[in-house]
Amino acid sequence: MKPFVPQLVYIEPRALEYPLGRELKEKFEKMNIEIRETTSHNQVRGLPGETDLQKYRVAKSTLVVGVRKTLKFDTSKPSAEYAIPLATGCMGHCHYCYLQTTLGSKPYIRTYVNLEEIFDQAQKYMDERAPEITRFEAACTSDIVGLDHLTHSLKKAIEFIGQTEHGRLRFVTKYHFVDHLLDANHNGKTRFRFSVNSRYVIKNFEPGTSSFDERLEAARKVANAGYPLGFIVAPIYMHDDWQEGYFELFERLSNALQGVNLQDLTFELIQHRFTKPAKKVIEKHYPKTKLEMDEEKRKYKWGRYGIGKYVYPTEEAQDLETTMRQYIHQFFPEAEIQYFT
Repeated sequence: MKPFVPQLVYIEPRALEYPLGRELKEKFEKMNIEIRETTSHNQVRGLPGETDLQKYRVAKSTLVVGVRKTLKFDTSKPSAEYAIPLATGCMGHCHYCYLQTTLGSKPYIRTYVNLEEIFDQAQKYMDERAPEITRFEAACTSDIVGLDHLTHSLKKAIEFIGQTEHGRLRFVTKYHFVDHLLDANHNGKTRFRFSVNSRYVIKNFEPGTSSFDERLEAARKVANAGYPLGFIVAPIYMHDDWQEGYFELFERLSNALQGVNLQDLTFELIQHRFTKPAKKVIEKHYPKTKLEMDEEKRKYKWGRYGIGKYVYPTEEAQDLETTMRQYIHQFFPEAEIQYFT
């Protein structure tokens, strides 16, 4: 697939006070992309489109260049202490994605240009926790790799964390546009993770993302560039013949990574889940989706913030976990499985 190019760009006036803001404006002018002004990256109005669905599609190809005012980082991820806010929103059209509801009426993509302020805040968090290691997640609210060929914000973050004593960076992607990141001075402090799934899930629920083979080729490249490598298998989904589908996934993964140093390989396993609000939004945005979201077939699990989610019933979830662990142990016996949720 081709790298993301926005069809429409909005710029906050304050963004032009920062070098990256000016650089992006110049870049998009040269590309003859329409540029509009917006008072705030949270207040983008007047997106083209007759229907909600048309406006949603346009929003997913709209980039807003803004300033991140709230520098308080937070994360609910089990794999990091803080989120580092480089971007919000994603150009992919994954039917199951939790950003469907967290971004709600603002599905457009935002990139933040006040990187020095963001890095200063990250340094404060590291100083507070020293000598403990502080892990930052750069993909809580976006797929940052899908955007970084335009902004290089992620590359700057990798190099910033690379020269810290107690910082670590991690992110996950479904995109293969990694070439500009291969020469970054990461010093082994950034874990590059790829989201992978069975053929069925990628084909039916992940339009607008790189193919499995493209992701695997990119994984080889980043591992050979010395990055610690990880894979997130998510969402693990019970489709017809799912056991065979996931066996094939790990088999292909193993074949693709022959000859690569995998001594520090990690896996994260996340079963498919959905909330009632998410189901409503997904059915509105992807009316023909094959995604199974029948509450009667699921178990209700209370969430940390009072919003419950529907997960697989206990026995089915245990079956998923046991099967995934077995496959990983078979193909990647040295790998660390960080969690199943």
